[in-house]
Amino acid sequence: MLQTVWVSSPGRWTLREPACHRGGKQTSWKCRFVRTIIQHPCQRHDIKRPGKVRMLKKIQICLCFFFVSGILYEISLLSSCFFSYVPMSKHFLTPEQVLNLGKSIIFLETTERLEPPPLVSCSVESAARIYQDRPIILFMKGLTNDTALDLNSSYAAFSLLSSMKNVFIFPLQMEIVFQETPLLQWYNQVVPEQEKNWVHVSSDASRLALIWKYGGIYMDTDVISIRPIPEESFLAAQKSRFSSNGIFGFPAHHKFIWDCMENFVLKYNGNIWGNQGPFLMTRMLKTICNLTDFKGTEDHRCQNISFLNPQRFYPIPYPAWGRYYQVWDKIPNFNHSYALHLWNFMNNNRKAVVAGSNTLAEKLYKAYCPTTYEDLIQNAELRDFTRSEDVA
Repeated sequence: MLQTVWVSSPGRWTLREPACHRGGKQTSWKCRFVRTIIQHPCQRHDIKRPGKVRMLKKIQICLCFFFVSGILYEISLLSSCFFSYVPMSKHFLTPEQVLNLGKSIIFLETTERLEPPPLVSCSVESAARIYQDRPIILFMKGLTNDTALDLNSSYAAFSLLSSMKNVFIFPLQMEIVFQETPLLQWYNQVVPEQEKNWVHVSSDASRLALIWKYGGIYMDTDVISIRPIPEESFLAAQKSRFSSNGIFGFPAHHKFIWDCMENFVLKYNGNIWGNQGPFLMTRMLKTICNLTDFKGTEDHRCQNISFLNPQRFYPIPYPAWGRYYQVWDKIPNFNHSYALHLWNFMNNNRKAVVAGSNTLAEKLYKAYCPTTYEDLIQNAELRDFTRSEDVA
């Protein structure tokens, strides 16, 4: 079982109402059990008994109450019987419990850093705002179960994200993530220290395993969400006839993702950047689809997979990535986009969002991750200005 680490103050979580009946029949033994308890509560007798007997009876009633409460709590966590709105502390939730709630939005940090940069924070915050009824999960390789519990007070971005009620931050434990997948054998044989692109390759593998096991949507940490994605099974076209792996979504145990994991191992070459990522997705898509050029803003569909138009996530293509950090005379509305990929891998000069710069990226931060913008950019610059004044 995956393990967890404390990352947040207590929050509240909304669980949806599934059906207890199907075709007139109850579908869960827990539904029948709870209904029996409700219809036939523990009996209380008014007959006077000696003190010890009355005390035993009270203990039995209390035990009955706690037993039923425990069953109801488990059911509410699994969302398996009836609607509930349960206050709970994230401290007690494991990655599996959260992932099993379904339809998670998953982010990965496969470096050892513990302080998410502003762009990572913006990506997670924007997803949390757009998908308020879904768990947003950031897996961080640098986290361990022995990590100090005061991380949220040590790092501004960590604290900011942890305070969001539907954001969960967990350690990324690859040896557990790859279990029961074709990737486990590869992981046990590979030597990370000898890999040229290990940060990227390990991320490519982890996202496949997590989506195959639990379903949901994977997003790179430089993707800013601007509206919900209506598709369940989809790949994102970076350009015509070429798929990215920076954002994709599938239900759990989808055959396409399993086939991708098998091909990952069969065609593994860690020396070629992207061979296990976008090139993998593209070659696997070509085995089942006859890819053609996109016309206008149409999407393509092959079997049960939507191949989404480049306008959905890549309206600014990678050769023009620097335009995100420029001032525009007229800001585009991105009406055909669900999210925007900011091409952080291309950002070798580490262009950053600066308060008051009036760049496109600054406007996106203000609109879609305002807390990150205020806390990590405006306040940071104010603190730096104050320090410089004190030194002078």
